[in-house]
Amino acid sequence: MRLTLLAIALLVSFGLYSQNNRLSGFTEAEAQVELQIEKRFDGQLQPSNLKEWMKKLAARPHHLGSPYGKQDAEFVRDQFRSWGYEAEIETFHVLFPTPRVRILEMTSPRKFRAKLVEPALKEDGTSAQKDEQLPVYNCYSPDGDVTGELVFVNYGLPDDYKQLERLGIDVKGKIVIAKYGGSWRGIKPKVAQEHGALACIIYSDPEEDGYYQGDVYPRGAYKNQSGAQRGSVIDLPVAPGDPLTPGYGATEDAKRIERKESDVLLRIPVLPISYGDAEPLLASLQGPVAPPGWRGALPLTYHIGPGPATVHLKLEFNWDIVPCYNVIARLKGSEEPDQWVLRGNHHDAWVNGASDPVSGLVAMMEEARALGELVKTGWKPKRTIIYCAWDGEEPGLIGSTEWVETHAEELKQKAVAYINSDGNERGFLYAGGSHTLEKFVTEIARDVEDPENHISILERSMSAQAVNAGDPKSRMEILDKKEVRLGALGSGSDYSPFFQHVGVPALNLGFGGEGGGGEYHSIYDSFDHYTRFKDPTFEYGIALAKTAGRATLRLADAQRLPFVFKSFYTTANSYLTDVIALLDNMRKATDAENKLISEKRFLYAADPAKKFVSPKPEEAVPYLDFSSLQNAMARLGTASEEFEKLSGQNTPGPNERELNALLCQAEQRLLSTSGLPRRPWYRHTIYSPGYYTGYGVKTLPGIREAIEQRNWNEAQEQIAVAANAVDSYSQQVEKAVSMIKEGKQSEK
Repeated sequence: MRLTLLAIALLVSFGLYSQNNRLSGFTEAEAQVELQIEKRFDGQLQPSNLKEWMKKLAARPHHLGSPYGKQDAEFVRDQFRSWGYEAEIETFHVLFPTPRVRILEMTSPRKFRAKLVEPALKEDGTSAQKDEQLPVYNCYSPDGDVTGELVFVNYGLPDDYKQLERLGIDVKGKIVIAKYGGSWRGIKPKVAQEHGALACIIYSDPEEDGYYQGDVYPRGAYKNQSGAQRGSVIDLPVAPGDPLTPGYGATEDAKRIERKESDVLLRIPVLPISYGDAEPLLASLQGPVAPPGWRGALPLTYHIGPGPATVHLKLEFNWDIVPCYNVIARLKGSEEPDQWVLRGNHHDAWVNGASDPVSGLVAMMEEARALGELVKTGWKPKRTIIYCAWDGEEPGLIGSTEWVETHAEELKQKAVAYINSDGNERGFLYAGGSHTLEKFVTEIARDVEDPENHISILERSMSAQAVNAGDPKSRMEILDKKEVRLGALGSGSDYSPFFQHVGVPALNLGFGGEGGGGEYHSIYDSFDHYTRFKDPTFEYGIALAKTAGRATLRLADAQRLPFVFKSFYTTANSYLTDVIALLDNMRKATDAENKLISEKRFLYAADPAKKFVSPKPEEAVPYLDFSSLQNAMARLGTASEEFEKLSGQNTPGPNERELNALLCQAEQRLLSTSGLPRRPWYRHTIYSPGYYTGYGVKTLPGIREAIEQRNWNEAQEQIAVAANAVDSYSQQVEKAVSMIKEGKQSEK
């Protein structure tokens, strides 16, 4: 993007901030040594390595269980060994269905059969590898053979079905067609199933990532009429990982449940298609015209149906158990070998996967190679560094989840933090994670130069946020804070099992926003596409290596682990304010709507004949008692403020080892032993993916979702659960405060 004068002015004001070279967790003298190490680290990074490795790793399709997937894992392992790491492949055995039969046809009012094919392009050197490519499908869809009238359901989310209800349209016994977008793909068939649909079709509308956004591939980056998005529809918000070994590692001899016993497998068939295949289906619908917000960019009037379009969908799959190859590489710590800094990126893809995930993987590999070069000069990390190249991320975070479930008890004792990356491209730093690491990430972003503007990635990211802020108030909030704002983590990548199941502090890092494109999960996610449109010079791959590399180095070498509890308190307390406001607003809206209903002023069309009826009034929203959680937050505020005052001097004490163990295990105190309602695998009381958002985060999820679902008893119960977790967390912070005080006393 082109920066405005406002952004340039911001850069000047941020310049003073960027001159501060203090590093959390290091004394001033230690910080100077660390910065020199990082300078040497930067000097080792070579963009040509990223390009060479991407060309090799993305040369063939390498999905879970594929021959080239194994070759890629072995190549990555051997590279780590050549750089001085102890590297092995840890193999799991997991369920991975692949398609055998795919038929989608319209039987009336006219005949049409979907192509379900992405054609090879002469401009894309790997697009013709048909014998190795997985065809377009949704992984973990069940087998099915159904025929029914078609209904267009917009994005296929719960609010869309409320709109259908007001129009008098019922999808029971019908086949629904939904647009990609609005939420994670697996939510669409899940909600359709809950409403009695026979099947779900998901298509990519050109408004989302096709010609509406820009020129289509190969002329431009965006999705052409044949491009389609593969992807998993496992019920990720219930649990990731192998669906047949819930909660424990899928080792070769593990006990496996039957598919019908799994809580995460759908019961209705689902298939993704291109907008070229979707257009004849949508053009044949009648019934009400879709609301304006539902309409896409195809050259037709969007009708909802049902019918007269009737479609037949037949799907059959090979339900195979396949090997899942995780590469685990260790660089042993010289002082604290039993404290682990974990760094990961997945290596599997739906097809060639140059952008997703190889762009992030090669950046991580170059980062690891540069650390290996530092070791040759005499540097050794104080803590053990473990690099992980995960398999099976695409079907449902399988490789990382199985590894975490297998090593859970060891991770609880030894893990300091997990640093994740995934796909990467030109653009701005994005960062999410535990808010105890917000200051830590800010310091890193301050010290990494943006390759395009030659200012810090902190300054560039915040300038972009300020320029794009929707109003002056939001702009001033960005300017006043002068820090990275970590996004809350939901799901969608390999941080989830570490963070939300075991309670390991986590970060998710990457660059994006200027690559553009509609290649996601298609055969066109290729080396040719990436080097034309995403990051042609691999400069932002190097920027990722510098950013995640600093995170890894500083966590490995810090005398005191750089967790700041005040940042977490401020953020978590704002979540509490949000849920209280959510309840209050629901109460006001319900009271107002019920008043309109009682006065016969709220009517809607119950059927296409336009017969108007009044909806049923909603149950009144009660008052909930938040006092236990408010008191817990107040206690945390006091403890975190005292901790910050005492730890701000970065002065190590005689009990730093015990203190660091206390600090890195604090996140575990935020876990609930029973997990979230109806999905106990997710145990974090502050952050989780939403039950109907998939990748999207829900904060204070037990409380928030109970309120949204109007389950008032459960909401009150979850307030108590969260309060207990925050109290337990505060106890950990208070212990840290006492330990620092004792250390200072002993020094006197």
